[in-house]
Amino acid sequence: MTMESNTELVRRDAEEIWSEGNIEVINEIFHEDFVLHDPSSPDEEGGRDDYREYVETYRRAFPDAEYTVEKEVAEDDFVSVRYTARGTHEGELMDIEPTGEQVTVSGMEMYRVEDGKIAEMWTNYDTVGLLQQLDVLPPLDALVREANAD
Repeated sequence: MTMESNTELVRRDAEEIWSEGNIEVINEIFHEDFVLHDPSSPDEEGGRDDYREYVETYRRAFPDAEYTVEKEVAEDDFVSVRYTARGTHEGELMDIEPTGEQVTVSGMEMYRVEDGKIAEMWTNYDTVGLLQQLDVLPPLDALVREANAD
Protein backbone atom coordinates (compact mmCIF):
# COMPACT_ATOMS: atom_id res chain seq x y z
CA MET A 1 0.00 0.00 0.00
CA THR A 2 1.06 3.56 -0.53
CA MET A 3 1.57 6.08 2.25
CA GLU A 4 -1.54 7.88 0.98
CA SER A 5 -3.70 4.75 1.23
CA ASN A 6 -2.24 4.03 4.69
CA THR A 7 -3.22 7.56 5.77
CA GLU A 8 -6.75 7.09 4.41
CA LEU A 9 -7.01 3.78 6.27
CA VAL A 10 -5.94 5.37 9.56
CA ARG A 11 -8.30 8.31 9.07
CA ARG A 12 -11.19 5.82 8.91
CA ASP A 13 -10.43 4.83 12.52
CA ALA A 14 -10.96 8.42 13.72
CA GLU A 15 -13.87 9.26 11.46
CA GLU A 16 -15.91 6.10 11.05
CA ILE A 17 -15.17 4.16 14.24
CA TRP A 18 -14.64 6.86 16.86
CA SER A 19 -16.74 9.78 15.56
CA GLU A 20 -19.54 7.89 13.82
CA GLY A 21 -19.55 4.86 16.14
CA ASN A 22 -19.46 2.40 13.24
CA ILE A 23 -17.83 -0.42 15.20
CA GLU A 24 -18.18 -2.93 12.35
CA VAL A 25 -15.46 -1.07 10.41
CA ILE A 26 -12.97 -2.60 12.87
CA ASN A 27 -13.31 -5.97 11.11
CA GLU A 28 -12.62 -4.32 7.77
CA ILE A 29 -9.57 -2.17 8.56
CA PHE A 30 -7.86 -3.83 11.54
CA HIS A 31 -5.65 -6.88 11.34
CA GLU A 32 -7.00 -9.94 13.17
CA ASP A 33 -3.93 -9.93 15.47
CA PHE A 34 -3.99 -6.15 16.04
CA VAL A 35 -2.14 -4.92 19.15
CA LEU A 36 -2.95 -1.70 21.02
CA HIS A 37 -0.33 -0.04 23.22
CA ASP A 38 -2.03 2.40 25.64
CA PRO A 39 -0.21 3.47 28.82
CA SER A 40 -3.56 4.40 30.42
CA SER A 41 -4.77 0.78 30.14
CA PRO A 42 -3.29 -1.73 32.57
CA ASP A 43 -3.19 -4.56 30.03
CA GLU A 44 -1.92 -4.49 26.48
CA GLU A 45 -4.90 -5.03 24.22
CA GLY A 46 -4.63 -7.75 21.61
CA GLY A 47 -6.86 -8.56 18.67
CA ARG A 48 -9.79 -6.88 17.01
CA ASP A 49 -12.25 -8.03 19.67
CA ASP A 50 -10.26 -6.34 22.44
CA TYR A 51 -10.06 -3.15 20.39
CA ARG A 52 -13.81 -3.30 19.77
CA GLU A 53 -14.37 -3.56 23.53
CA TYR A 54 -11.93 -0.67 24.12
CA VAL A 55 -13.77 1.57 21.63
CA GLU A 56 -17.18 0.57 22.98
CA THR A 57 -16.10 1.44 26.54
CA TYR A 58 -15.20 4.99 25.51
CA ARG A 59 -18.18 5.37 23.16
CA ARG A 60 -20.56 4.35 26.00
CA ALA A 61 -18.92 6.93 28.24
CA PHE A 62 -18.93 9.60 25.49
CA PRO A 63 -21.70 8.66 23.03
CA ASP A 64 -21.38 11.98 21.19
CA ALA A 65 -17.59 11.57 20.78
CA GLU A 66 -16.09 13.48 17.89
CA TYR A 67 -12.49 13.05 16.79
CA THR A 68 -10.77 15.68 14.69
CA VAL A 69 -7.49 14.76 13.05
CA GLU A 70 -5.29 17.84 13.35
CA LYS A 71 -2.17 16.50 11.60
CA GLU A 72 -1.01 13.31 9.90
CA VAL A 73 2.50 12.23 8.99
CA ALA A 74 3.22 9.04 7.05
CA GLU A 75 6.45 7.20 6.39
CA ASP A 76 6.73 3.68 5.03
CA ASP A 77 4.20 1.52 6.93
CA PHE A 78 3.70 4.03 9.76
CA VAL A 79 1.16 6.84 10.10
CA SER A 80 1.24 9.26 13.02
CA VAL A 81 -1.78 11.35 13.96
CA ARG A 82 -2.32 14.30 16.29
CA TYR A 83 -5.99 14.63 17.20
CA THR A 84 -8.51 16.40 19.39
CA ALA A 85 -11.42 14.46 20.85
CA ARG A 86 -14.56 16.02 22.27
CA GLY A 87 -17.57 14.53 23.98
CA THR A 88 -20.03 14.63 26.85
CA HIS A 89 -19.46 12.23 29.75
CA GLU A 90 -22.78 10.36 29.81
CA GLY A 91 -21.65 6.86 30.79
CA GLU A 92 -19.35 5.24 33.35
CA LEU A 93 -15.63 5.31 32.58
CA MET A 94 -12.87 3.90 34.79
CA ASP A 95 -15.40 3.59 37.66
CA ILE A 96 -16.28 7.28 37.26
CA GLU A 97 -20.03 7.81 37.21
CA PRO A 98 -21.37 10.06 34.43
CA THR A 99 -20.80 13.74 35.16
CA GLY A 100 -22.50 15.36 32.18
CA GLU A 101 -19.30 17.35 31.63
CA GLN A 102 -18.22 18.23 28.11
CA VAL A 103 -14.54 17.43 27.68
CA THR A 104 -11.84 18.13 25.12
CA VAL A 105 -8.76 15.94 25.03
CA SER A 106 -5.74 16.01 22.75
CA GLY A 107 -3.65 13.02 21.87
CA MET A 108 -1.23 11.40 19.47
CA GLU A 109 -1.22 7.98 17.89
CA MET A 110 1.17 6.03 15.72
CA TYR A 111 -0.20 3.24 13.57
CA ARG A 112 1.63 0.44 11.79
CA VAL A 113 -0.06 -0.88 8.65
CA GLU A 114 0.60 -4.40 7.39
CA ASP A 115 -0.96 -6.01 4.32
CA GLY A 116 -3.55 -3.23 3.99
CA LYS A 117 -4.78 -3.42 7.58
CA ILE A 118 -3.89 -1.68 10.83
CA ALA A 119 -1.67 -4.13 12.71
CA GLU A 120 -0.49 -2.08 15.67
CA MET A 121 -1.19 1.25 17.36
CA TRP A 122 0.53 3.26 20.06
CA THR A 123 -1.71 5.86 21.67
CA ASN A 124 -1.10 8.55 24.22
CA TYR A 125 -3.67 11.15 25.22
CA ASP A 126 -4.04 13.70 27.98
CA THR A 127 -5.45 11.35 30.61
CA VAL A 128 -4.71 13.79 33.44
CA GLY A 129 -6.51 16.58 31.59
CA LEU A 130 -9.49 14.29 31.03
CA LEU A 131 -9.66 13.37 34.72
CA GLN A 132 -9.37 17.04 35.69
CA GLN A 133 -12.24 17.97 33.37
CA LEU A 134 -14.32 15.23 35.03
CA ASP A 135 -13.43 16.71 38.46
CA VAL A 136 -11.68 13.51 39.53
CA LEU A 137 -8.31 15.24 39.83
CA PRO A 138 -7.80 18.84 40.92
CA PRO A 139 -6.03 21.29 38.60
CA LEU A 140 -2.25 21.13 38.65
CA ASP A 141 -1.87 24.45 40.48
CA ALA A 142 -4.07 23.15 43.33
CA LEU A 143 -1.94 20.01 43.60
CA VAL A 144 1.23 22.11 43.74
CA ARG A 145 -0.23 24.38 46.45
CA GLU A 146 -1.29 21.33 48.43
CA ALA A 147 2.14 19.71 48.10
CA ASN A 148 3.86 22.94 49.17
CA ALA A 149 1.55 23.31 52.18
CA ASP A 150 2.86 20.05 53.65
